[in-house]
Amino acid sequence: MIPDYTVDELICVCISRQVEDGEPLAQGIATPLVMAGYLLAKLTHAPNVVFGSAIGGTICAEGAPLSIARIEDIWLGRAISLTSFPRAVCDLLFRLQPKEFFRPGQIDPYGNFNNIFMGGSYRRPNLRLPGCGGIADVTTYHSRVYFYVPRHSRAVFVKKLDFLSGLGHGHPLPDYPGPHYLVSNLGQFDFKGEGGRMRLVSYHPDVSVEKIKKRTGFPLALSPDLHETPPPTAEEVHLLREEIDPLGIRELETLSGARRRRKLREIIEREQ
Repeated sequence: MIPDYTVDELICVCISRQVEDGEPLAQGIATPLVMAGYLLAKLTHAPNVVFGSAIGGTICAEGAPLSIARIEDIWLGRAISLTSFPRAVCDLLFRLQPKEFFRPGQIDPYGNFNNIFMGGSYRRPNLRLPGCGGIADVTTYHSRVYFYVPRHSRAVFVKKLDFLSGLGHGHPLPDYPGPHYLVSNLGQFDFKGEGGRMRLVSYHPDVSVEKIKKRTGFPLALSPDLHETPPPTAEEVHLLREEIDPLGIRELETLSGARRRRKLREIIEREQ
């Protein structure tokens, strides 16, 4: 029997299923969908993964339930190693090549992406994004770049970026393979089209291919093996709700505006 599940849980499950046992994983700041997916993998099919977290510059072999008010304490309290951000980006990431999921503000058909600004100009943007955070450095050599997009829209999937801050395919860099995978709230994608072009690999249950095309700002290539995304199992949903993220922090990335503010206040009140 297929359990009831939410789209944020489906994204976490898709991320989890990309994780292989024993590999190092890198987690950025404010990425609860990714962390929930990593923890789900560790509790199911990948018990030997190791986490490198931007929170506190830590490397951890064990996880903990997601938190907002105590997130630094959780990671610092479980660290087996501490490092600086420059050493992590320029040394550890280069040597260990951990799998990392980035959330692009904009992404083009070849996986080039932008986390700096949208609209206007660099000095006078319409929207200032969180920033690069080392992405410009690591995507020149990183062999395991993955993406997630919680809210799939034509504003995110664009023909031409407003600013290039992360490299995709199509650059003359030796031995740089480019990004591999993307999951959104509508489907899953790879970059195995001509020249490294993004392709739709699977559409989520109750989502049509036509809907995905309409919400993508460029012509979308389709995989010859296009299929429906397998739904979460009852065990996966149970682990996400009861052990990994009982506060529902993962939902924040799929919400916006007043709904997101209400959810954030609710989580903080429950933590207190």
